[in-house]
Amino acid sequence: MIVRPVRSGWRELLHCICIIDSSIHPSARAGDDAGLPVCLAGRWLADREKRDQRRWPGMHAAAQPPVTDTSLPVQSGMSPPPGGGSNGHTGHHHQPHQVASVESGAPARWRFNWKAPVIVLVFELLESIAFSGVALNLVVYLATVLHGSTAFNAAHVDTWNGTTFIVPVIGAFLADSYWGKYRTILAAIAFYLVGLVLLTVSAAVPSLRPSTAACQVGSSCSPASKTQFSVFFAALYLTSIGTGGVKSALLPFGAEQYDDGDARKQSFFSWFFAAINLGIFVAGTLLSWVQQNVSWGLGFGAGAACLLAASLAFVAGTPWYRRQMPTGSPLKDILRVLVAAFRKRRVSLDAAAGPLHEVEDDKGGDQQRLARTKGLRCLDKAAVVVAPAAAEGKEPEQTETEWWLCTVSEVEGVKVLVRMLPIWATCVLYAGSLGQMTTTFIQQGMAMDAHLAGGKFKVPAASLVSVEVVFMLLWVALHDAAIIPLARRLTGRPGGLTQLQRMGVGRFLVVLALGTAALVERRRLRSGPAMMSIAWQVPQFVLVAGSDVFCGIAQLEFFYGEAPAAMRSICSAFSFLALSLGFYVNSLVVTLVAAVTGRPGWLAPDLNAGHLDYYFWLWTVISVANLLLYMLLAARYTPKQVAAAVEPGSGSSGSDE
Repeated sequence: MIVRPVRSGWRELLHCICIIDSSIHPSARAGDDAGLPVCLAGRWLADREKRDQRRWPGMHAAAQPPVTDTSLPVQSGMSPPPGGGSNGHTGHHHQPHQVASVESGAPARWRFNWKAPVIVLVFELLESIAFSGVALNLVVYLATVLHGSTAFNAAHVDTWNGTTFIVPVIGAFLADSYWGKYRTILAAIAFYLVGLVLLTVSAAVPSLRPSTAACQVGSSCSPASKTQFSVFFAALYLTSIGTGGVKSALLPFGAEQYDDGDARKQSFFSWFFAAINLGIFVAGTLLSWVQQNVSWGLGFGAGAACLLAASLAFVAGTPWYRRQMPTGSPLKDILRVLVAAFRKRRVSLDAAAGPLHEVEDDKGGDQQRLARTKGLRCLDKAAVVVAPAAAEGKEPEQTETEWWLCTVSEVEGVKVLVRMLPIWATCVLYAGSLGQMTTTFIQQGMAMDAHLAGGKFKVPAASLVSVEVVFMLLWVALHDAAIIPLARRLTGRPGGLTQLQRMGVGRFLVVLALGTAALVERRRLRSGPAMMSIAWQVPQFVLVAGSDVFCGIAQLEFFYGEAPAAMRSICSAFSFLALSLGFYVNSLVVTLVAAVTGRPGWLAPDLNAGHLDYYFWLWTVISVANLLLYMLLAARYTPKQVAAAVEPGSGSSGSDE
């Protein structure tokens, strides 16, 4: 393991330049002083680090084993291969990837610092304001400022949303495999700031917007030119790359500030979720009003200022962060397990002599040792210690390689991913159910009387989405202050309800919400000429808010906590991918319903001539089926089990008992 000092944020940003430059100059290995002079400002950075080594030697020691092979780049964080062969094998022991901890100088045991997660939460709040300030009013800007057609606007908004929620998967892969979460966030911030500044400029500079003179005299508005559209979409997709990179790494980065057994981690997930939604509320009320009533440039600029403040705070907190640097792609380990299990498919587990393969516990690493679990026995064959000749009928001159023998922990990591996929599939349908809140719920509200307090003020139907955020914050407070403590007393578990149980509660509440919406719509259709008050929609929004709190927070915890240590960013990004696919499922259901019910159909342009209540009942049935499927999968789910330290020479039993 190689432990490096924590650089100050601005030096870290220069170091990121070296990482990018290394793709052009292979000798410029980030972290390798011999290659740093090739990088921009690299020699100066290297000299500063050498002076730091002489001045504060304790920052480089950290009570870790000495490095015996310096041929590998320091940036990769990889431990040198063990002796015995070029492929790193000694007997049957394959050395797994190790994760290097970078700590703020000092003891080998990390001491929790509350400042780190607080900075992460503040960063997420300000970033959510910046992102939502663009996303919530994007279709309005395209229509009223750039004068795009309805089809053009809808297509580009959908494409941008899809890209925004796909990018986190790519960013998570880079964070887990090569850059690490901290550096991924720094790189994403650079794209993010450039995108928001360019977006502000495109909205503020008159030459980058179409003229409104034609609109003022009553003729049709001229759409934006190709150049104007190009500048705007360049800014938009730079913003998409930036927010995707931040979404991919910020949550797992904040969670790793806590030890795995720390009960405070559950509260961190709750407040991270609350920070996201509070940012949406601020952007949906304050920034949206500024953009539409004062200036679009000022509104986008306020979002850019929020992100700049968040970035400065994040960089300033560098000395307090616990950081883990990955060693390479975890996808290689997945492929290794699958290949090894296939090559030893004829091996009988019952006839296997001795324990399954495992390595000695790495006292300095952050990788988890996983215990063997029942099920998916075919994958266990990857950890069976057997000569290649005995399994494949080849000559015994073939030596074992990393593609032949895997550890129990590596096999269990693949099992975890296989078991998580069905649970994740139910998250896609759940996201489709939640999508009604921003589509059909609003359409239902537009057909209701929006006047409250005796007609003194009018509530826009879309504003209930922002009010739902307030309900969510109340649910978060109730969740942490009353529900979870009560569940702890009733169940005796430190966390009260398990993650799977809370996800089940969320899926149940969304069933109630959709059923409530169907009953409200049925009453509205039967009310005749007298319009129902929009206040009748409040119960369904309250239930959706509770569902989102229970299920949304638990999903964040589940995908992070159950993921193998080397894939936590990727698995955390699954939540965003499920959300993205949920939108597509929602669109598919709408298309099918419109095709089957004909005209005017359930979703008629005039809701009084349609049957939106039938559509809500359809989604209620879909949600019930999804809940039942989830309950079946959750009951059969085998959670990840962390193994106790294994003494040298011991291993996992070759049987299931």
